[in-house]
Amino acid sequence: MAMLSNLDRLRRVPLVSRLTVAQAEAISNAVVKRRCKRGEALVEQGQKSDALYLLLTGRARVTAADSRGREVILATLAQGDYLGEMSIIDNEPHSATVRAEVQTDVLMLGRAEFTRCLSENAAMSLVVMRGLVKRLRHADRKIESLALLDVYGRVAHALLEQAETNGQGQQLITGKVSRQDLAKTIGAS
Repeated sequence: MAMLSNLDRLRRVPLVSRLTVAQAEAISNAVVKRRCKRGEALVEQGQKSDALYLLLTGRARVTAADSRGREVILATLAQGDYLGEMSIIDNEPHSATVRAEVQTDVLMLGRAEFTRCLSENAAMSLVVMRGLVKRLRHADRKIESLALLDVYGRVAHALLEQAETNGQGQQLITGKVSRQDLAKTIGAS
């Protein structure tokens, strides 16, 4: 099997599929591929990094922790997802830690190149904005759930969020959900 070029890899990332050929080629020369081992942090809460991370393979978990080390799971990222854009846009430290749940390959795109892409490509800017709005709506639902639902309601809400609809319109949870992860997702013990 032929080795994939960074350009081929980029073509598989929905965010970058909006770019013109010339823009995609320019980025492909600027990205760096990195392999993260299971448990390795891509970004750390409170730290700054100057890169956008595009997930090529694997899975990563987004968590936030308080000063006492209590942790809440905010999201799980998979192939095609990206992270780090918030920190690049507002120049603030990362609001969460993202760790590889399994071996995960990412492409790293530096701040200057990412910013240039956004200014040169309205379609990509729109995709990033939609992504931010989606995260904001997800956060709003989470806040609402924590504020308005009891623990049972929050468990039901979290399980429904993880469910996928099958061909018959039934919602099923296909992956494994541990009690500990569920507790960290709903902010309960």
